[in-house]
Amino acid sequence: MVEPYCYACGAPNPRAFYTVDAVPVHSVLLMPSRDEALRYPRGRLELGFCSNCGFIQNNAFDPSLHEYSTRYEETQGFSPTFTRFAEELARGLVERYGIRGKTVLEIGCGKGEFLSLLVELGDNRGIGIDPSLIPERLPASARERILSVQDFYENHVDLTREADAVICRHTLEHIQPVQDFIQLVREGIGNRRDVLVCFEVPDVARVLEENAFWDVYYEHCSYFSLGSLGRLFREAGFELLELYRDYGDQYLILVGRVGTNGERFSGEESPKRLERMVAVFETRVQEAMDVWRERFAAWRAAGKRVVLWGGGSKGVAFLTTLGLGEEVGYVVDINPYKQGMYMPGSGHEVVSPAFLEAYRPDVVIVMNPIYTEEIQAELARLGLEPELVRVGVPA
Repeated sequence: MVEPYCYACGAPNPRAFYTVDAVPVHSVLLMPSRDEALRYPRGRLELGFCSNCGFIQNNAFDPSLHEYSTRYEETQGFSPTFTRFAEELARGLVERYGIRGKTVLEIGCGKGEFLSLLVELGDNRGIGIDPSLIPERLPASARERILSVQDFYENHVDLTREADAVICRHTLEHIQPVQDFIQLVREGIGNRRDVLVCFEVPDVARVLEENAFWDVYYEHCSYFSLGSLGRLFREAGFELLELYRDYGDQYLILVGRVGTNGERFSGEESPKRLERMVAVFETRVQEAMDVWRERFAAWRAAGKRVVLWGGGSKGVAFLTTLGLGEEVGYVVDINPYKQGMYMPGSGHEVVSPAFLEAYRPDVVIVMNPIYTEEIQAELARLGLEPELVRVGVPA
C-alpha cells in the first residue's frame, strides 16, 4: 500500500484524525429515483492533517469514483442571500481591479452565473470551463459573449493565455493534486503580472471550530484555512493582494497575481495553530453527532414531523453521517431543478417550500444559518410557525 502524502506540499503521511465509512461520492448529482439515490456509489472519508503546511485532505479519496456531468446541480443562485453576495463580490472585483473590456476565464464556472455577472458588469468577454456547464442556462444577455467549454480545465490550459483575469470559485476543494493544479494555472498565465487571479473555497477553520461534520463530504477532498491557502499560492509563485473570510466566515477569498512580494494577512494561522484546532475537533466531533442523534430520537418519540431545509452537500453529509432515515420526513430546497429528486445516500425526497403548507412540519432543520431570514420569511408567507433549529448554532 502506498503511503499518503500531502498534495499541497509533498510532505509524507498526513495524520488521519476523522473517518467516516461509506459516504456518497457525490452530493449534488440529480437523483430521479429513490432507488438510484440509495444505491449511489459510496467512498471512504479519512481526513488527514499535514503538520508541515496545515493542509487537510481526504487520504482515502479516489478520483475515479467521480461523475461531473450536466446532472451535477451545484447552483446556489436561487437564493437572494447568495445572489447578493455574488453580486457584491463581482462588483468589487470589477471596480477595485478595473476588469472592464477584458477577457475573464472562470475555472469550474458551474452554470455560469458568476461569470455572467463579470461579463455584464464590466462589459467583458468570458470563457467558462466546467463539465457541468449547460450553455442554455446562461443568461441571454451574456450568452453571446461567453465561450462555453464543457470540459475540465486541465484539457484547455492554453485558453489561459487569452485571460486578463482567472476566477475559480468552489472548485479547488474538489481537486486532489492542488499543488500541481495551482502550478498549472501559474504556467498558463506565464509571466504576465497584470493577470488577476481570484479563488474562493470553504474555510476549514470554521468547520473545526463548529465540529461541523456536515461540512465534510467526499466531493471535497481538499480543505483550506487562511494560512494553508496563502502558503499554497505563494509557493506556486503568486503574490497575494487580498486574503479574507466572507459570507458569514464560511468562505475564504484570495486575490493575487504572479509575483513574490505579496504581504501577509491577519488571520493566516501557523500549522501549529491549526494542529491544535484539529486536536480539539478530534475529541469533540463524536459528542456533537451524539447530541444530534438524541435530538432526533426525542422528536421521533414525540411524533414530531421534521424536515431538513437545504438539499445540497451539507444536507447529504448530515443525513448520511448520522444515518438518518425515517427521523426526517423530507428535504426542502428552493432550487426547482432539485425538487422531485432524491438525496444521494439517504433517499429522502426533495420538495419545494410550498409542499410544507400541506405537510405542516413541527421542526425545520436549517442546514446553513446564513439563510435563516430567507427561510423564516418563506415559512411566514406559508402561514407556518415550526421550531427552527440551525446547525452550527448553539441551542
